[in-house]
Amino acid sequence: MQTKKLGSLGLEIPLVGLGCMGMTSLAGADVYGKADEKESIATIHRSLELGGNFLDTADLYGPHFNEQLIAKAISGNRDRYIIATKFGYEIDDNGQMTWKLNASPDYIRKSIDRSLKNLNTDVIDLYYLHRPDPKVPIEETIAAMAELVQAGKIKYIGVSEIDADLIRRAHAVAPITAVQNEVSLFSRDVETNGVLDTVNELGIGLVAYSPLGRGFLTGELKSPEDMAADDFRRNIPRFQGEQFYKNIELVKELEKMADEKGYSTSQLAIAWLIQKGITPIPGTKRVKYVEQNIEATNIRFTEAELQKIEEILPAHAETGNRSFDFPE
Repeated sequence: MQTKKLGSLGLEIPLVGLGCMGMTSLAGADVYGKADEKESIATIHRSLELGGNFLDTADLYGPHFNEQLIAKAISGNRDRYIIATKFGYEIDDNGQMTWKLNASPDYIRKSIDRSLKNLNTDVIDLYYLHRPDPKVPIEETIAAMAELVQAGKIKYIGVSEIDADLIRRAHAVAPITAVQNEVSLFSRDVETNGVLDTVNELGIGLVAYSPLGRGFLTGELKSPEDMAADDFRRNIPRFQGEQFYKNIELVKELEKMADEKGYSTSQLAIAWLIQKGITPIPGTKRVKYVEQNIEATNIRFTEAELQKIEEILPAHAETGNRSFDFPE
């Protein structure tokens, strides 16, 4: 798989990463269905075989179990992987989520040491602030993260779910390599709220979590009954009532275009992001899907095809609220 520079500080990554959240439970709940450890590890290994060595996790996934799973999967091969993890949702000393945001310097130092231990590594390649903490100035948080770079515990600094003003304030303290926000054909806020312009101006990479619209853009959802009764997406306005069926109609139009070209709707959605210079990290725990996702890096759209996608789902398209604030 072709690689690219993420940001302007030297981090080189593949065109598509692997989101690992669904490979374990989240605070005791399954995300996108029950995961199988053996299949999840096989997915990580297959991704590496195809050039997909950029893995995305977070300390709250589990909590901790996701990082530990990755440590198991990459054992003996650590130097071949680029590992990104996150901190910021508070986990107490008993390993329980408090669901409070905590980006204080003391908590950062505690979090990094836990993640290093869970990942069984001496250094984390890309360390994200998962969410800005309104109680702690962003400058204070980034200064503490810069100390981790100096200490050799992390290589690059990232921030997630953040607006343009906070990006500028953060970058003024220490160079930011990546911003990770929700971006997809269904979530194009970064194009209208200044985030995309800001990262491009400052030389920061943009990483897209939920690039398949939390499953909508796979084309596999046909009715609300396709989601399990305890699926967290049932709480999201985008997946409810009349809006659900309006979104399905938009996906059908994308399906027609994809079918004509011989690829899947999800591959279309991934390739669209790549061609816009954004790095998608679609989450999967199955080998067949990681193969399909990586294959999407070979798709290139003509200007006419890009215009057709724009007509189907313009930046201002009403697809429903993407919240509640569920961790990516």
